Amino acid sequence: MGLRQFNLNYGKSVVSFSLPEEQVLGEIVGRTLPAVDLETAYRHALEHPIDAPPLRELVRPGERVTIAVSDITRVWQRNDLTLPILLETLNAAGVTDENITIVVAVGGHRLNTADEHMEICGGTVCHRVRVLNHDAHDIDNMVYLGRTSRGTNVRVSRLAMEADRLILTGGTIYHYMSGYGGGRKSILPGLSYIETIRQNHVLGLAPEIGRGSNPQSASRITRGNALHEDMMEIAGFVQPDFLINIVPALDGGVAGVFSGNWASAWHEATRLVDRIFGVPIQTQADIVIASAGGYPRDINLYQTGKTMDNAGYAMRPGGVAIILAECSQVRDPETFFKWFGYASNRDLDAALRECFHLDGWVALKQLECNTKGRFILVTRPENRQVLKPTGFTVCADIEEALSIARQTCSDPSPRITVMPQASLTLPILTANHA
Repeated sequence: MGLRQFNLNYGKSVVSFSLPEEQVLGEIVGRTLPAVDLETAYRHALEHPIDAPPLRELVRPGERVTIAVSDITRVWQRNDLTLPILLETLNAAGVTDENITIVVAVGGHRLNTADEHMEICGGTVCHRVRVLNHDAHDIDNMVYLGRTSRGTNVRVSRLAMEADRLILTGGTIYHYMSGYGGGRKSILPGLSYIETIRQNHVLGLAPEIGRGSNPQSASRITRGNALHEDMMEIAGFVQPDFLINIVPALDGGVAGVFSGNWASAWHEATRLVDRIFGVPIQTQADIVIASAGGYPRDINLYQTGKTMDNAGYAMRPGGVAIILAECSQVRDPETFFKWFGYASNRDLDAALRECFHLDGWVALKQLECNTKGRFILVTRPENRQVLKPTGFTVCADIEEALSIARQTCSDPSPRITVMPQASLTLPILTANHA
């Protein structure tokens, strides 16, 4: 009986284990494409935008420009490397640094610190132009734009609406609520009022109370995803002038840069995401072993939810998923764990409809994992007590987790799928699956 060796990232270290070769159903990895040089690709994208003139032709001398950038949880987008190029382009078109404002589009997340602004934008940029947080709770600095067809009252940052030009930057990957990240997410939730965010995000729940998360609010789904469609309508109210989004590569580099019209350039980015991270599978496994990909994607339980969700697509109903998540900052964010205190998922569902909070939706999605099969977390031993309210089985090492998983399975020779980059890769069960 041959053994197959695996080495999966866990925090800033590696977890190694071996499995009987005949039990390995498959290894879910994305498509490796030739890496692009970020600076070269970025400059090319600015000169060859999609459905828009080049940025240097779009802006006019003396105009006031607001640039939206993602917060500290998205530093992989490397704004510190790309913003100097963007500022150079604006300067050459006659827009001075004094007329440029960078807004960190935190959405409903916490405000970022000055040190985090330096990490996001780079020290040179922070000393050249204004860098401010969007404050979703500051209604005095919002502009009311009307109501969407789904009833969302739209209030968006005054800095965005009163600028002569609004430029969105970001990154496009799968998102397990809105289908994909990037694009219109810079507006909603990024630059929107907290009640606008809540009214939109409640669409991530099923129409009927007690049914939990909306199955249409899921990775890769846009058509019929009411939350996404409402986001697009809100961004349409704003009409950003230009968008620049990157798509990450499997190795942590950059696979592509897309610029131009805020909608069509983003759609092109989603197609590349599908090519790289959408992985067809023929059969679901009895046991799935999934790593988020290491730090920072497994920095806490909140971030680990994406890995759990993707692992669930590769697991048969009633199977077992082993999630490698060090969770070195397991209690962050502080508001997260209170949502695990409800007596039932239905009670949590009802509470979210009363006052929606993204922390609560993520908690609900994680609790719903336990209704699909058994989820085992391999994490730091000291996290065990903190994680007790979640209902997950907690183990300190992979050997213990595999032992429990095998005992749970009725098959003495369970089929096992391994996911080394489960926070990014989406298993797609094909129509002719076994």
